[in-house]
Amino acid sequence: MLAVKYKDGVVIAADNLASYGSLARFTDVKRLKQFNRKAVVGFGGDVSDMQYLDRLLNSLDVEENYGGDATESEAQPHMSAKNLHAYLSKVMYKRRSDFNPLWNAMLVAGLDEADKPFLAYADLLGTTYSSPSLATGFGAHLAQPIMRRVVPTEAASQDLSKEQAVDCVKECMKVLFYRDARSMPVYSIAVIDGSGVSLKENEKLENQSWAFAEQIKGYGTQTV
Repeated sequence: MLAVKYKDGVVIAADNLASYGSLARFTDVKRLKQFNRKAVVGFGGDVSDMQYLDRLLNSLDVEENYGGDATESEAQPHMSAKNLHAYLSKVMYKRRSDFNPLWNAMLVAGLDEADKPFLAYADLLGTTYSSPSLATGFGAHLAQPIMRRVVPTEAASQDLSKEQAVDCVKECMKVLFYRDARSMPVYSIAVIDGSGVSLKENEKLENQSWAFAEQIKGYGTQTV
């Protein structure tokens, strides 16, 4: 799972695989959850804990949208990604303090109260931090160096276009597929900006194939 900020928003992606140990067991698990028009949460780690958090966020969304005074004429503003991240970090820290942690790492991507791009991390210990590019799992080792070349600083993200950010994320997903034997070529990708959330849940790597391996000397049962 990885994400990168650009001048108007954030791009986040995660593959659709849930493994059972070393077995690639479930190949259609959507790990990006849209909270509202300002925020998307990406989950890594335990799937059952992810489902618990998803139900928790659904309850929070209902409360935010329908828990106010029905006579109010003005619509309530959407909870920002920054506020959502603060809420989730407190949930994670509370569960950790109860010695019953939720075994997840999360990226919260979206817009803050001022509609500025926001991206932050939270994990099972309640650890939080923010950066113009973030990644979890193998992405922290393989994709983060690529993203840091594109957005080395917060200021650099202000010069990055949406197209460049999407291309960077797609390139990272390609690298992760070919370098990580436990990944898959189908993934979800979301773009969050002032116009809302654009979420695609069944993106495929273009022209991905291991056919090139047949041209490598010494591959399989080839005669050299």
